[in-house]
Amino acid sequence: MPCSGRVAPAAEGSVRQPRSDYVDIWKFYDITHRHHIICNPISPEKLDGLVELLRLPSGAPVVDIASGKGEFLVRLAETYGVSGFGIDISPHFIRDARARLKARVPQSEVVFQEMDGAAFVPDAAQSLALAACIGASWVFGGHGATLDALNRFVAPCGWIVVDMRSWLQEPVEEYLKASDTTRASFATHAENAAAGEERGLELAYTLVSNKDDWDRYEGLQWYSVSEYARAHPDDPDLREIVDRVDKERSVYLRWGRATLGWAIYVFRQRISRSDRSAA
Repeated sequence: MPCSGRVAPAAEGSVRQPRSDYVDIWKFYDITHRHHIICNPISPEKLDGLVELLRLPSGAPVVDIASGKGEFLVRLAETYGVSGFGIDISPHFIRDARARLKARVPQSEVVFQEMDGAAFVPDAAQSLALAACIGASWVFGGHGATLDALNRFVAPCGWIVVDMRSWLQEPVEEYLKASDTTRASFATHAENAAAGEERGLELAYTLVSNKDDWDRYEGLQWYSVSEYARAHPDDPDLREIVDRVDKERSVYLRWGRATLGWAIYVFRQRISRSDRSAA
């Protein structure tokens, strides 16, 4: 994937791989997520709960693929002093993540690197205490492929933290057409969880977004674009940005809010019988 691109219409709450038409994808997401602390439909309180549950050892090596503005990794650095990498292809998000890290954990051994997440390879296979990819399963080609990739990164009993959207109810044809989505684009919450278990992973926890989480995530995008439009009326891309967000707002309010769910799935490698015997 190139380091710059153009963004095409996508379902609300999803980031697609860039195409050669429309406004620059990284500019678009920088504008629409300008007021987000977390670039996903999860509350700061739920993220704190996740960080607390992980109980990582001090200095644990980790990677967060598609780390966005780095909030998850910065909180891990604050809580556990982790080392490792935050990988994101957006130069804007990497800029913001580095600024957050410097302001809050200046001595951290975390490095934010601008690159294609699919190209990341740890120094040694199965060496990390945690591997995460939250909000960008397209990096590896889908939910199952993301689980497979991260499973190769983590040490025995290591944590794998991923997200996926799910259908809350059967989507109507009008919604699928308006959001440029198919029924096969997403599964159910139970099927997303089962995808890890089918790979021999243990599902340890899920954090499921509610309507408030979704409304905050979507609404901050509307607010950000409204503010940007007033501050930058001469931006030649403004009309395309406003039109896209107007459409996504309409689709979300009419269908998406009641139809599309989102959750973080926390997996870990199972303890083998021999490991239990040794313990």
